Amino acid sequence: MSLPFGAPLLIANPAAGGGRNPTLPRLQAALHARGVAHDLVVTARAGHATELAREAVDDGRRYLVAVGGDGTVHEVVNGMVDASAGTARRDDLVLGVVGAGSGCDLVRTFGLDRSPEVLAGHLASEHTLPIDLGRLRLTGPDGRERVVVFANVAEAGFGGAVVRVAARLPGRLGPARYAAGIVAAWGRFRRRPTTVTVDGGTRTEPVCNVVIANGQFFGGGLHVAPRALPTDGRFNVQSWGGTVTDVVRATRLLRDGSHLQRDDVREWQSATVTIDAAEPLVVEADGEVLGVTPVSADVLHQVIALKI
Repeated sequence: MSLPFGAPLLIANPAAGGGRNPTLPRLQAALHARGVAHDLVVTARAGHATELAREAVDDGRRYLVAVGGDGTVHEVVNGMVDASAGTARRDDLVLGVVGAGSGCDLVRTFGLDRSPEVLAGHLASEHTLPIDLGRLRLTGPDGRERVVVFANVAEAGFGGAVVRVAARLPGRLGPARYAAGIVAAWGRFRRRPTTVTVDGGTRTEPVCNVVIANGQFFGGGLHVAPRALPTDGRFNVQSWGGTVTDVVRATRLLRDGSHLQRDDVREWQSATVTIDAAEPLVVEADGEVLGVTPVSADVLHQVIALKI
């Protein structure tokens, strides 16, 4: 069976799900059953998926499939897109995603949080959807400016602190890493005066967290940004003004998006965002710690196509 964008290249993270996830063999079996020829490369270290994706595109591949969590998707899109230029490395790139990690929230926005057997059918079809990616300019861990793209959701503040703690815990803990990260960061983080600038203006006030959402879900299915559309050229931006305790207690509201009704949550739709704080805030995107504020973000409108 041939596809108009060529055979898919699966870029798989063997550590997804603590290394015990059966998604990859099930996916390959389902693709073979449908007669879909494909190739497989397996990552060996952090950042490897970006290298593999970039090399594949440079070799003429059009169709890459990230098999893993949001972190794997993050690395793959950074190989498909030249972040500094703000353009895809070629004009006709297609991204497939098969969730196989402790969390792959990007696919939930598109209803693609399904079994490998169902997703094999999607991967074998010709249907695609042009989607936006976000681009961040921030201060990296080495103190230099860093430019990176993200697929789903970025945060500055408490969310970044949680991910930083969770990243230091063993991957075999799965989603429990993030619960432990919340507990650990809870006692250390305090609101800081923060300036958020969006297309409509600037606001400075003490905040706990700032969310820049391209997709609608994060944290294993929490509906953080119900009004985010990853095709419309705008982010859903939220500033959470409550204390850390307020935010943790409101976690149940994130399950259905009702946290947006709180008086201490502000929301905007904007194609650009800048965040600066009295003290640097940790910035994460797609579950990966990227650096600290100040950070600016802009939308790369429909820069790649998603396999649906």
